[in-house]
Amino acid sequence: MNTIKKALPYLLIILIAFYVLPLFIADTGSGMFMLLLVIPVICTIVSLVYGKKEKFNLVYSLIVAVLFIPAVFIYFNDSALVYVLLYGIISLLSNYIGKMVVCLVCLYRTDLHMLIWFLVIAII
Repeated sequence: MNTIKKALPYLLIILIAFYVLPLFIADTGSGMFMLLLVIPVICTIVSLVYGKKEKFNLVYSLIVAVLFIPAVFIYFNDSALVYVLLYGIISLLSNYIGKMVVCLVCLYRTDLHMLIWFLVIAII
């Protein structure tokens, strides 16, 4: 329950992307632009930030996927159900990459400090 509370601000942004942005769809071209570019980019950025700030969370990605299901029937048609899976996978991968970036930065900093100490000792 605590992890869901931490995810609420991120899920709110995703919710706005899923339910407010489709209001600006005027025709098929703008609808495809939203589905294929705008919403995935927002989903990617928000999930990267969530993965960086919080730990990797599979439930977060499942919630992102489930949040899009009602939007399919409100704004789109049944053919847009494939995007439920797509946005879930995008969220999952971005969440994982965000977590891994933090791990790699920590590892790099540790290795950098060890290298500096090794060079200082070697010079002395």
